[in-house]
Amino acid sequence: MSVSKRMSKTALLGLIVSVIAIAVSAMAVLGYRGGTLHFVLAIERFTWGAYLAGTALFLSLLGLWFSRPRGVCRGLFPALLGLVLALPLVWSTLWFEYAAHAYPPINDISTDTEDPPSFWDVPNAVAYPGEEVAKLQQWGYPELKPLYLSMDTEQAFPLASVVARDMGWEIVAENNEELQIEAVDSSLLFGFKDNVVIRLQDVDGKTQVDVRSHSRLGKIDRGANAKRIKAYLLMLGKRVSASGS
Repeated sequence: MSVSKRMSKTALLGLIVSVIAIAVSAMAVLGYRGGTLHFVLAIERFTWGAYLAGTALFLSLLGLWFSRPRGVCRGLFPALLGLVLALPLVWSTLWFEYAAHAYPPINDISTDTEDPPSFWDVPNAVAYPGEEVAKLQQWGYPELKPLYLSMDTEQAFPLASVVARDMGWEIVAENNEELQIEAVDSSLLFGFKDNVVIRLQDVDGKTQVDVRSHSRLGKIDRGANAKRIKAYLLMLGKRVSASGS
């Protein structure tokens, strides 16, 4: 007569801790977005959630081992579920920490570091930090350059504006005379606000497009601003090519 295996307490505990980790992290995000938590406190609580997720991942892996087909316990489903719930939070946290060291410790990026575009209308506008930041940017993103379009500024400005909207940015100001567009982009998870300015200039009948992106919060951006600029310039280049200009 076969003896029924007992349920793995480790697998169940891993599942419970993973649910708590998600709840703690979600409350941190919702608290910041809702205005009830300060930026620092929200990040701190999200970090607690990440630690809990790491613990849940460890427990779920142990539970998976104990409840394997030839293991001593039941509990394969809760172990797998705990693993699935904890893994995304652990992975995102590991990437977050990796990016903090892999990218230059700056939060203001511009395609033109000698004469960077200025913010005029966006909230919390700041002046460009200066030469030290420019050197760090050159070290981290040597490929980041202005985009040159084979059209005049009168043709390029509407396309630049449309692409900014297609990026999902909130347009704050469009100055046709100064050929400048200012916008705000929000991060996916916490909704952190970053300021963006697009400047167009006539250069021998062509249009030079410069973009500057600055994070309002924190002293480092983990590569977010450079990625935003590259994505915008790539999309603008494709839009211009599609227009046949």
